[in-house]
Amino acid sequence: MSDDCLFCSIVDGDIPGRIVAERDDALAFLDANPLAPGHTLVVPRTHAERLDDLSVDDSRAVFDLVRDLAPDVEVAVDADGLNVGVNDGEAAGQEVPHVHVHLVPRFEGDGGAPIHAVAGDRPDLSDDELDEIAAKIE
Repeated sequence: MSDDCLFCSIVDGDIPGRIVAERDDALAFLDANPLAPGHTLVVPRTHAERLDDLSVDDSRAVFDLVRDLAPDVEVAVDADGLNVGVNDGEAAGQEVPHVHVHLVPRFEGDGGAPIHAVAGDRPDLSDDELDEIAAKIE
């Protein structure tokens, strides 16, 4: 755990959180500044700032809980859909440096946008550029 991490403090019970699900290696609680009713955060119990800092076991624990909890969140607030997202790093909008997955319920006509809207203007990449990027990722 990290002494100065907000989410570690919630995991440890040092500060209150509206816990909605608990597992041995992961925890879920309502976001204190929700984007929608039912906005839930799923975190590993072990402190990890970025996705690549997570152990394989912690990653499985977090994403298994995301998978299991998503339909429950939707039903709880009678949502029409759900966005699942991770802001990985400050440049991506991560405000708390502890891995967390957002479950954001969506409602018809809520004025929100699809996940494709988070990155701003889309680049115009050629096939060669796409092939080069794919080769670097492999």
